[in-house]
Amino acid sequence: IDNDVWGTDVTFGFNSAVTTATEAIDKVHTTASSHHRVMIVEVMGRYAGWIALYAGVAGGADVILIPEMDYELDTIAEYVLGRSHKGKRFSIITVAEGAKPKGGKPFVAKVLKDSPDPIRLGGIGSVLAEQLEERTGLSCRAVILGHVQRGGTPTALDRTLATQFGHQAVEMLMNGQINRLVVLRNGKQDSVPLHQVAGRIKTVPKNHPLIRAAKGVNTCFGV
Repeated sequence: IDNDVWGTDVTFGFNSAVTTATEAIDKVHTTASSHHRVMIVEVMGRYAGWIALYAGVAGGADVILIPEMDYELDTIAEYVLGRSHKGKRFSIITVAEGAKPKGGKPFVAKVLKDSPDPIRLGGIGSVLAEQLEERTGLSCRAVILGHVQRGGTPTALDRTLATQFGHQAVEMLMNGQINRLVVLRNGKQDSVPLHQVAGRIKTVPKNHPLIRAAKGVNTCFGV
């Protein structure tokens, strides 16, 4: 769901996760507005901020924090205070679990020594809420979506994409093509060797068109 698989423009599951996160941000707007709060929505994304970026823009978040762009706490505090001084009584912050402050490290929720994936990131939303409330004096609350992003009903887009990918994968096997990954590039299906994908992560480019668009409507990225 993180959309961080190298070699493909999009992975199935990503659209469903973004839809779930966007709906959560939409609902958070209500309590943020009625209680004049800064609401921080923590979404998945250990090494790549695709979900935070897309859901943040779609949900109208005022601040979006992703792993690819280390943030400055003072910049965020000044931004939300500026909104408050302009009469905007609430702010929405969408943050990927792997986002980190400039010069810092990602926030680790816990470490499981005997697990193949021992380091579990998380908790940045709560930390940010505490730090921002202390710096701004504004009421701040964190909402952590967690595994709800991985469940539920897949979107129609994900269902059709998975069907197309699955169909091509079976066709490749029947034609003796193995050790390849079905991908989508520039709107066209293709495949790439698995060894080109293994160990590589597709991160969000800092000049991504959606980042440029978000900045164009005054979204803050904490930098």
